[in-house]
Amino acid sequence: MREEEKLARDMYLTLNTYFPAKIFTNIAASEQKHFDALGKKLVLYGIDDPATDQIGVFTDPDLQALYNDLLAQGMVSYVAALEVGVIIEEADLTDLEVAIEGTDSVPLARTYQHLLTGSEHHLAAFTRLLAK
Repeated sequence: MREEEKLARDMYLTLNTYFPAKIFTNIAASEQKHFDALGKKLVLYGIDDPATDQIGVFTDPDLQALYNDLLAQGMVSYVAALEVGVIIEEADLTDLEVAIEGTDSVPLARTYQHLLTGSEHHLAAFTRLLAK
């Protein structure tokens, strides 16, 4: 989950260099908060952090491939970049729902629920812009 939040943050920061827009900077800042919240949970539970400091670099090869594919897709146009945002947020929602169901930890479930709400707002923002 930590690297998934990193993927979202890194993607929006990178897409913003191609298509500067408030939606990318605002949601990237929110994703940073999600990333930080999960980092605190890693510390709380004594789990090694898989995330690197480099933008667009992931230890999970599947996430690396996803990032590369989505970036290539999003660089095509502003609309394509917004569509990538939808793809990322929909995937986050699915993964967070699974994570909530799969944990007995109340603090972790609470954090996941907070992230789920954030992803719902992000998805709505991307969808609204696409509708325009």
